[in-house]
Amino acid sequence: MQVSSSVRDLDEVIQQYHTALDSFLRGTPEPMKALFSHADDVVLANPFGPAVRGWETASASLDYASSRFSDGELSGFDRMARYVAADLATIYEVEHGKVRVGGGPVTEWVLRTTTTFRREDGTWRVVHRHADPISTPNDQGPLRTS
Repeated sequence: MQVSSSVRDLDEVIQQYHTALDSFLRGTPEPMKALFSHADDVVLANPFGPAVRGWETASASLDYASSRFSDGELSGFDRMARYVAADLATIYEVEHGKVRVGGGPVTEWVLRTTTTFRREDGTWRVVHRHADPISTPNDQGPLRTS
């Protein structure tokens, strides 16, 4: 079975995305921002606040989040799902690493993430990223405090 160039291109962009996340955790948001769509419908939901929509607010949110990080390092990704259509793809991964947030200690973390890519002018771009630290069962569900 031959792999289409679109899927190969997506695989390359996902690898760039993983590399950019490592830079992001070291306080450098530019490689991550370069992979995002600059469209009005881009959505970013990260653990620092509510979801934002549109490139200007997503860009500012990426800058803020990355500015809070230092001494970060990704240790791996557990891919749980991947869905690919002609011009839209979504991956669900659990990210593992360590990072310093603000002036705190370097701490290990786990994030569950959903990322959607869309082909724009022949290039895959991130149009949606949702990341949160919920990684263990909790019978409080949406009322959980940790």
